[in-house]
Amino acid sequence: MSEFSIIQGVSAPLPLNNLDTDQIMPKQFLLGIDKSGLAHGVLHDLRFDAFEVPRPDFVLNRPAYRGANILVAGSNFGCGSSREHAVWGLMQIGIQAVIAASFGEIFYFNAANNRLLLVTLPEDAVSELMREISDPASSRLVIDVAREVVVSASGKEYRFALPARQKSMFLEGLDMVGASLKQLPQIEAFEAAHWARNPWLKIDLPAMRKGCPSV
Repeated sequence: MSEFSIIQGVSAPLPLNNLDTDQIMPKQFLLGIDKSGLAHGVLHDLRFDAFEVPRPDFVLNRPAYRGANILVAGSNFGCGSSREHAVWGLMQIGIQAVIAASFGEIFYFNAANNRLLLVTLPEDAVSELMREISDPASSRLVIDVAREVVVSASGKEYRFALPARQKSMFLEGLDMVGASLKQLPQIEAFEAAHWARNPWLKIDLPAMRKGCPSV
């Protein structure tokens, strides 16, 4: 069994349909040129009031759900713009998986590329899970990625399916860059064959610099 095959911990109910990426990561937090420093912006207007005071009634601010690493969310989670920052920010506050009936398409693939696990279940199953975890005493879930099953605190199992490539990436601890680098020998072989067939396309930068110092 892979060390990455199990996600378990406290799950928080977030019963909001069509929660878009602008709500998950508002635009005013997209100021940096890297992935860092996004945690404060995640779900900002739901977590904080206009004076930056945490809203006590928001689920992730409630003591029983602080430190939650799984969200059980409404349908069409992550719709809207293509900002990858929404995925990065969720991961920076410790979210490892989101369970919902459906996801925004671009958000879905951004999540897969960064190893944020998205579990798609039927709406009735999500509603059932939502009801169970609304009691903090039964908020712990186990997601067995290898078996493709979610196990609730009551022991009920919910089956899901992952595309083979995404499942393999997750179990091997790889993001998209890591998965691409697994193909490095094939990439290098293709590159060598390409230049052998088309040598006139290859730019000789040292020669260009010698002839034109500004290059």
